[in-house]
Order: sequence, then structure tokens, then C-alpha cells
Amino acid sequence: MAQLSAQSRLKLLALQLLLWHSALWTGQEAIPLASVTSLPPTLPLPRSFLLKSLEQARKIQARSSVLLEQLCAVYKLCHPEELVLLGHSLGIPQAPLSHCSSQALQLTECLSQLHRGLFLYQGCLQALAGISPELAPTVDMLQLDVANFATTIWQQMETLGVVAAGQPTQSTMPAFTSAFQRRAGGVLATSRLQSFLETAHHALNHLT
Repeated sequence: MAQLSAQSRLKLLALQLLLWHSALWTGQEAIPLASVTSLPPTLPLPRSFLLKSLEQARKIQARSSVLLEQLCAVYKLCHPEELVLLGHSLGIPQAPLSHCSSQALQLTECLSQLHRGLFLYQGCLQALAGISPELAPTVDMLQLDVANFATTIWQQMETLGVVAAGQPTQSTMPAFTSAFQRRAGGVLATSRLQSFLETAHHALNHLT
């Protein structure tokens, strides 16, 4: 009987150890799952870069709004949609950002498109030189803001190692033959720059 009691106690101890080990294993399995769900997602880009880019985009949007308001107030050019046909004949570009949509965000391609678009609109703003004494300061500052944002994107692309050997060259820009064409081109280029930046701002927000 004493031997049987010893065997019973041994079996009971073994069962207790098995139950304890099972509970410990289950707890260890659960800990990583809880930890993963509570952690923020890993950022593919430095937060400092994203915040700086968002601030630069907002700055350009605000200044472009001022330029559009001035064009409307001084020259009564208030409706970009009425100038679309003229924009085709003048060759006012519209830069794509298809790789930056939240549904199909491709990081390196998005940065590349963003930089090319900013570079393109910088050229459009350069073509507005001489638009009018009243608007020239705003155009100059807007051009500088766009150039600075393009530089920020380019530097991040260099950090990621996804750039070509050198900066892209400027493509053919609109050639305006009259003051009206230059002002109308200013309305179209600035409104398209705003639309471009809305998409860019949404994509950058999605990454923060």
C-alpha cells in the first residue's frame, strides 16, 4: 500500500507538472501576440523627414492659394476649369502621382513621382517670370518653396539609394507669347500644383 501510495503521489506530481508546463506555454504563446498588436507599425521612412515634408507641402499649398487669389482679384482669372482647353494648347503639364495613392502606395516609386512632379512644376513657375510686378514676389517665393521641397525628397531618395546618377533635366516648358497667356498659364499651373500636393499630402499623412 505504501508503494502504491508513492506511485500515486508520483503520478499526481507528474500530472501537476504537465498542467503547469501547459499553462506556462500557453501564456508564453499569448505574450508575443499581445505585444505585436500593441506596438505601432514600423515606419518605412524617418519621422523627421515625413514631418518636414508635410510642413513644406502645407507651405506651398498656402502660398499657391495666395497666388490664385491674386490672379482672381487683379485679372479676374478665377476659374481654372474654364482655361483647360487653353492649357492644352499652351502645354501646361499635369504631373501624375499614381504610385502615391493609399490603395496602391509604392514607396520608392511614390518618392520618384513626387520629385519629378515638383521638378516639373518648378519649371512651370520659372516660365511665369515677368508675369506682373504685383505677382512676381509671390511667384518667386512659391518657386523657391517648390525647389526646397524637391531637394528634401531628393536627399531622402539618396539616403535610400534609389536615385539615378544626377538630378533630372528640365523638360520643355510652356512658351507664353502674351501677358494673358502667362497669367492664364499661372492659374492652370498653380491649380494643378495644388491638386498634386493634395495627393502628396494625403500619401505622407498615410505614412506617418
